[in-house]
Amino acid sequence: CLLMEASTGRVLYAENETDPLPPASVTKMMSLLLIMEALENGVISLDQTVTTSEYAASMGGTQLYLEVGEQMTVNDLIKAITIPSANDATVAMAELIAGTEPEFVKRMNDKAEMLGLKNTHFTCSTGLFDDNDHYTCAYDLAVICKELIRHKTIFDYSTVWMDSLRNGTF
Repeated sequence: CLLMEASTGRVLYAENETDPLPPASVTKMMSLLLIMEALENGVISLDQTVTTSEYAASMGGTQLYLEVGEQMTVNDLIKAITIPSANDATVAMAELIAGTEPEFVKRMNDKAEMLGLKNTHFTCSTGLFDDNDHYTCAYDLAVICKELIRHKTIFDYSTVWMDSLRNGTF
């Protein structure tokens, strides 16, 4: 565990903070960081429409049950990633930003390296497929979170505990 003061990065408490462990859906914090950067840099916009690929629609676990060819806005997909942790929405966004999920994952690992994260390596954008090569630690997650909350737009999603999509049907 690790408790970090967000504005300074000062560690207030830590225990086994560099032990690498499988992060599961907490992986999406790095995915959301890259999404927030893409928004801020004008690479994508909240009202932009995203068409679901066959690969994104095939995700299991927590999902929106996106269908191949279904279209949703970036805004709705971010909502689905942040609130219920939808794997299909995460992959759809990864594909929008980087073309493919593997390319997005490469960017996730590049960002981890740029942030100086020594105990982090990603193999997917969702955490759905944890394996021995997909890991992070409490310290590295705190750094990712510290970076993520610099993007004030994330609070439009992370401070909501329930919302609806598809005209209130989901």
